[in-house]
Amino acid sequence: MTMGDNKNQMLQHNQVFDVSVNMPPQGGSKCFDDDGRLKRTGTVWTASAHIITAVIGSGVLSLAWAIAQLGWVAGPAVMFLFSLVTYYTSTLLSACYRSNDPDTGKRNYTYMDAVQSNLGGAKVKICGYVQYLNLFGVAIGYTIASSISMMAIKRSNCFHKSGGKDPCHVNSNPYMIAFGIAEIIFSQIPDFDQLWWLSIVAAVMSFTYSTIGLALGIAKVAETGTIMGSMTGISIGTVTETQKMWRSFQALGDIAFAYSYSLILIEIQDTVRSPPSEAKTMKKATIISVAVTTLFYMLCGCMGYAAFGDLSPGNLLTGFGFYNPYWLLDIANAAIVVHLVGAYQVYCQPLFAFVEKAAAKKYPESEFISREIKIPIPGLGHCNLNLFRLVWRTAFVIVTTVISMLLPFFNDVVGLLGALGFWPLTVYFPVEMYIVQKRIPKWSTRWLCLQILSVACLIITIAAAAGSIAGVISDLKIYKPFKTSY
Repeated sequence: MTMGDNKNQMLQHNQVFDVSVNMPPQGGSKCFDDDGRLKRTGTVWTASAHIITAVIGSGVLSLAWAIAQLGWVAGPAVMFLFSLVTYYTSTLLSACYRSNDPDTGKRNYTYMDAVQSNLGGAKVKICGYVQYLNLFGVAIGYTIASSISMMAIKRSNCFHKSGGKDPCHVNSNPYMIAFGIAEIIFSQIPDFDQLWWLSIVAAVMSFTYSTIGLALGIAKVAETGTIMGSMTGISIGTVTETQKMWRSFQALGDIAFAYSYSLILIEIQDTVRSPPSEAKTMKKATIISVAVTTLFYMLCGCMGYAAFGDLSPGNLLTGFGFYNPYWLLDIANAAIVVHLVGAYQVYCQPLFAFVEKAAAKKYPESEFISREIKIPIPGLGHCNLNLFRLVWRTAFVIVTTVISMLLPFFNDVVGLLGALGFWPLTVYFPVEMYIVQKRIPKWSTRWLCLQILSVACLIITIAAAAGSIAGVISDLKIYKPFKTSY
């Protein structure tokens, strides 16, 4: 398959579609990069916006609950540790964007391409299954989170209208369906490069609701005059010893999920211009975004725990109940919904692209897959509509929405996703690829240190997955499908 193959025209539209190919350098061209594609325009700031959009997601809302399980000592320490691991392994991963030479080596356009170039064999398939299953899971988690926020707005307004007399039970299904409809529309954006504006809007929204959550936490502490919580976390008595153990493990999964973005790091890096080398730009973007998110996480998680202590809710903004001024909570919840609309797209684009690339490769003659229909939009030019993209992406959104309606346990789903994605995608593959890329000798000090890091993170992942599964099992005992209301 070559770039000039007319049968595969569709592949040229979507950057994340193409498999890695060696192209003759076209360094002198003003319009094209060294791989023959249109010049990439991404900067440190757009890459940081993409990362912040992906990272400061709904995970921030469960951090007060996570710190409540671990306490004032272990909670912030674990959070700081996760941020260091995420930063370090992200720099290892960004070094694998180009094979061999960091400036002129062959580009790997996706996470799977990087694994293929450096590790090959069965590991590529394993990576693909884990990555795309995780992206699928994130779509479900975000659908659940958005419906919780939309219901919180509805309940808050209903409560204030009735003066507290109406219990205001709200069914989650209509809100999940509304979120799904919005995602069907936005999922028609062809590729990552065209998502920059959605990412910037979403990043602004994430700061909005995180700041409101933080401010309300501070206000609650100021109002009561006491800092709640203890050094060791939730006390035995409030929960049993076994529950405390499982919940502590689940808290690790929640914190891991709050930092999970390495599964789309290579795709974000593929939007960045060069020179300087993409790895240098991503290193700066990673420092900026991990530092910003860790500061926000520490503030939101710690202030939430200080405000609520052992009773810290799974979703911070729902814990303030019908707090006055209620419109402030409404703004925060609306900001979450807008942010999650954008974050859903940032996460799902690599999965969309993978399926579309595979279909175009298997059926190069099919007009249904490759034909782009230009639809004129008055005053805005035209938009490209592809029938396969329309059908497949719409079907994907419908499936994730239905599953969300079946399993609306936000905290446990978040913990399980964090656990399943953390070790393989954030630690194992980046470490193994880096060892191959830099030819680090076996049993050398550096090799041993990297393997110790990997094994330690595997143990954390297993514990977190076990805690989250225990949480889902206890939820299922009292749950009826499609009848969730709050």
